[in-house]
Amino acid sequence: MPNLVLDHLSFTWPDGSVALRDVSGSFDSGSTGLVGRNGAGKSTLLRLAAGELAPTAGRVTADGDVAYLPQKLTLDRDLRVAELLGVDRAFDAVRAIADGDVAPERFDEVGDDWDVEARARAALAEAHLDPAMLERRVGELSGGEAMLAALTGIRLRGASVTLLDEPTNNLDRAGRAAVHDLVRGWRGALVVVSHDLDLLELMDDTAELYDGGLTVFGGPYSAWREHLDAEQDAARQAEADAKKALTREKRQRIELETKIARRAKAGKKAAESMPKILANSLRSSAESTAGRLRGEAQGKESEARAALDAAGRRIRDDDAVALDLPDPDVAAGRRILTLSDGERSWIVQGPERVALVGPNGAGKSTLLEALVRGGAAPGPVSAELHTDRVAYLPQRLDGLDDAETAFGSVAAGAPGIDEKALRNRLARFLIRGAEADRSVGTLSGGERFRVAIARLLLADPAPQLLVLDEPTNNLDIETAEQLLAALTAFRGAVLIVSHDDAFLRRLAPDLVLELRDGGLAEAGPAEGDAV
Repeated sequence: MPNLVLDHLSFTWPDGSVALRDVSGSFDSGSTGLVGRNGAGKSTLLRLAAGELAPTAGRVTADGDVAYLPQKLTLDRDLRVAELLGVDRAFDAVRAIADGDVAPERFDEVGDDWDVEARARAALAEAHLDPAMLERRVGELSGGEAMLAALTGIRLRGASVTLLDEPTNNLDRAGRAAVHDLVRGWRGALVVVSHDLDLLELMDDTAELYDGGLTVFGGPYSAWREHLDAEQDAARQAEADAKKALTREKRQRIELETKIARRAKAGKKAAESMPKILANSLRSSAESTAGRLRGEAQGKESEARAALDAAGRRIRDDDAVALDLPDPDVAAGRRILTLSDGERSWIVQGPERVALVGPNGAGKSTLLEALVRGGAAPGPVSAELHTDRVAYLPQRLDGLDDAETAFGSVAAGAPGIDEKALRNRLARFLIRGAEADRSVGTLSGGERFRVAIARLLLADPAPQLLVLDEPTNNLDIETAEQLLAALTAFRGAVLIVSHDDAFLRRLAPDLVLELRDGGLAEAGPAEGDAV
């Protein structure tokens, strides 16, 4: 029996927008990576499965208890880590008994769990966390530590079904590695929504939420992607073959009509010298034969048309963001940026890509903000611009006015482009129609990203330096692919902070600098403590 069953599940938001419609599927023991484009309903599906939302129709059946870790983890800052791990009652009871409290209820609270403290500390250590934090408050932890502690607690409780929504978002490399270690060999059913390709490669199965349907493939993301690409290649070939077949049947039908017309003309001439009864008989026979041949030809053409329609339906007609970056006309030797830590300097020239890595809290975002605002960063690390044509995409996308429309946000940075032309360009970012007139505050993370990047890339003149802080955090895999292709082709300079190792490996930056302990050092994209 599957651990989690979705039976004709539908959900409609209070404003009437449909998030999911008639979705069915199941998840067995083992790990499953749940993928799909932004807006497909992945997070909504997890919330329905966890019981946080009630379905509009259909039902969810779980074999045992369900644990859920949301994408945006909101925890009581006064909560003790022991409570977060779910071991507080037994932990407190063991401590009380050790201090001389022999009340019977204390022993009931402990039960057989006398080694609770040792197990909890070992679990924290396994998650690359300090075992001593067991007695600390959540408010004393970093966001990454809180996420890892919450995940450790879920693992300790041993739920039958565990649902994780983007568990590695905003984690540095060490945090990501810890999550990867925790999900290996997970007991029960584990369903993970993620765009972390390295994490998705650890999954036993891959499920896709697409066009209202849920399909499960036996294998990690790369195997599923290879299968999907091969399937789409075959579908496109089938469509091409069906088009040829339809063209052939059309041509043969036209040729048949020509033959029938010629025969009718010849028959009419021959009938002039025949007895009327014989001529009528031959004409009737000819018309019958012509009707049969027409029917056969039309039937073959209809079959060919149906085959073409069927082949076309197998091909995905997905909208894709078109991130064509403008040409900033930067010469190869043109100095763009200087980074320094007081002892050594690195000069970025022309179309170079530089990745800035380092553990969370090292000051990467602070350095970027100081760079684009012309201020000084705290500590000896500094950055100096040699161009005023800079486009900056902050991690939180907080440069957007939530009350402004998507169109208005972009138009403010491109006053020289008329409305019709600007709306046409926005359509390339999948910001079209009514969506362009929605307020920014109502957009999803992926939609906000598209507005923010459109605002940067449609600026005039084109930027010579792109400064990007964690640009893939809110992107589905397909849009991240588009961003990667755009950055690879961009002829200006790029300074990027990212914890997405797979993304950085494929970007192949010219220089990777690690920010740690107030200094800079050159590193490889897979080196250092965090990305």
